[in-house]
Amino acid sequence: MKTDSVLVIGANGQIGSVLVEYLRGIYGLGKVVATDIRMPEFPTGIFEQLDATNAGEVAAIVRKYGVTQIYHLAAILSAKGEQDPLRTWQINMQTYFNVLEVARENGVSKVFYPSSIAVFGDRVDALAEQWSYLDPATVYGISKAAGENWSNYYFKRYGVDIRSLRYPGIIGHQSMPGGGTTDYAVDIYHKAVKGEAFECFLKPETTLPMIYISDAMDATVRLMEAPAEKISVRTSYNLAGMSFSPQEIAQSIQKIIPGFDITYKPDFRQAIADSWPQEIDDAQARKDWGWRPAYSLDKMTEEMISELRKKYHLVKS
Repeated sequence: MKTDSVLVIGANGQIGSVLVEYLRGIYGLGKVVATDIRMPEFPTGIFEQLDATNAGEVAAIVRKYGVTQIYHLAAILSAKGEQDPLRTWQINMQTYFNVLEVARENGVSKVFYPSSIAVFGDRVDALAEQWSYLDPATVYGISKAAGENWSNYYFKRYGVDIRSLRYPGIIGHQSMPGGGTTDYAVDIYHKAVKGEAFECFLKPETTLPMIYISDAMDATVRLMEAPAEKISVRTSYNLAGMSFSPQEIAQSIQKIIPGFDITYKPDFRQAIADSWPQEIDDAQARKDWGWRPAYSLDKMTEEMISELRKKYHLVKS
């Protein structure tokens, strides 16, 4: 069993709720400290209520548990962030500055910072390369691009070992959508399994990069466990799983649920999606630390429908 003590900030979110359990399987139940601004209804393992905008609270938990790794997942996402841009900037950046300073002052060995395809703007090519120009169109994307640069700065200036992935849209059955533009690809499965029609807020042909939650967890831990000398990117690595449109995911669902019905009513999130690339070039991640996705669209669809049928007690005997 590994000896690290791991802190997860933002443990109630889509990524955090799955990552905590994934990490506990690696490090042990007593070695992963889950935190969030709100306590969950039924907390498991070690869970501490934490306001990550308060640096003192972050430092106290790091010292209490002798934390050696921090996974900083707290953030306001793209679509929700556009409803209150200044608050989004303040929360996303202040929480990260607190993590950076606490890590520096307390000798935390590794920090994980999740970035996003939202850092790319509408000037990027359809295939976003690792070193594509960043011209984000949302305050969420702006905050993530800024965080990437601060990560690189703290590594070069202070030697803090910060590692980061530019996540595409993450699809998983464990939690509900959390306010991101790509979250339609989570909600659509819930509607399909419950026998409901789905109204999509994007156009049918809008192709975006996505990744299944199992692949996202594998990539995250694979990156964090890679030897430091293998890490050549200190801003954030491009990460790819698959790319598809609402029309294509609906067709994949209809192979299993033929009666599933989808309609389209694009809203303000269409402009956000249009500012993002359609595919991600993750060759650097593949080269540096051996990244390989395991899931295709149809394989993901099969697993999502199977798991959600269990969730909603719709499994046939």
